[in-house]
Amino acid sequence: MRKNIVAGNWKMNTTLQDGQALISEIVNMVQDEVTGSQVEVVVCPPFPFLSVIGKQLPQGGRFHLGAQNCHQKESGAFTGEVSAQMLQSVGAEYVILGHSERRQYFREDDELLSQKLKAALAAGLKPIFCVGESLETREAEDTFKFIEKQLKDGLFHLSNEEFDQVVVAYEPIWAIGTGKTATSAQAQEVHAFIREQIARAYDAEAADNTTILYGGSANAQNARELFSQPDVDGGLIGGASLKSRDFTEIIKSF
Repeated sequence: MRKNIVAGNWKMNTTLQDGQALISEIVNMVQDEVTGSQVEVVVCPPFPFLSVIGKQLPQGGRFHLGAQNCHQKESGAFTGEVSAQMLQSVGAEYVILGHSERRQYFREDDELLSQKLKAALAAGLKPIFCVGESLETREAEDTFKFIEKQLKDGLFHLSNEEFDQVVVAYEPIWAIGTGKTATSAQAQEVHAFIREQIARAYDAEAADNTTILYGGSANAQNARELFSQPDVDGGLIGGASLKSRDFTEIIKSF
């Protein structure tokens, strides 16, 4: 069965000291307040903090360490880059790939992302692969065509065994950091479409077992309604993951 996951993407925020205080608060709140729920929590701090934050996470429980990106090569003369092997060596289990900010600001395309996926999987990491449309694409009623292409070009080259390790995140770009959020019906519609595409590319079992997260300004107020949708299996949380109370309430939404 597919997992329920809440992943916190800290992006380029916090200092090490602030991050340590934040994760300490989150861990204590979740341990005190979340009981019986099968939700997994993935924490994705900036690269320099991975090892330190990872050591603060309880071992063998619901908490897991994730990274925000990786390079497509194992090693080499790529100043400033970080390989999947490096991430794995400091305890990361997950890595976010294809986030809309990486696609927009760093011109990452589906060909590059397909290479990054292979690199992450070869290192034993579980990719959180992001897809999603801009406001212009949605208003042109091309959402499904656009997402179908992202899936086919960036993700569906994987074998069945490789795909089993992937989490998909739907992030409507028009709802990231804007305060706008897709309605629960809009989110469900796209999540169901993604699951349908997975079934076509692989099979019904793979589609049913794939965790699909929503990632567009989810917060403590709307998470419960979003997560109640049959094809929404959790969230990729941005700003709200930087507030311990808000992030904990989102986790409790299951």
